[in-house]
Amino acid sequence: QVQLVESGGGLVQAGGSLRLSCAASERTFSNYPMGWFRQAPGKEREFVAAISRSGRSTVYADSLKGRFTISRGNAGNTVYLQMNNLKPEDTAVYYCAACRSYRLEYVPQVVVEYNYWGQGTQVTVSS
Repeated sequence: QVQLVESGGGLVQAGGSLRLSCAASERTFSNYPMGWFRQAPGKEREFVAAISRSGRSTVYADSLKGRFTISRGNAGNTVYLQMNNLKPEDTAVYYCAACRSYRLEYVPQVVVEYNYWGQGTQVTVSS
């Protein structure tokens, strides 16, 4: 069964950093664009960042540019989200997702474009 497993979440003070990881169970995911979303209590799931199959194209939510960085591991089936200067409003469950597309530079930004999802990892930022 195809799985995406997130790790790296936790409790951090405002201004701190965390690095989230997402490991895919199959090498197939190295061929897919991948992304990060987050969902705070009572809110809809929102786009955070995405990276293309090639790893050369990335896109971020406007409000997060400059603080968050998405990257792929060398094997391509691991994706990271480096989060710096965290704020209390960044508190949410963070989800990794993969899009079943072979377009080389495609960077999907909406929930419905993604086919596979992880279970999420909690990030809590205290003030």
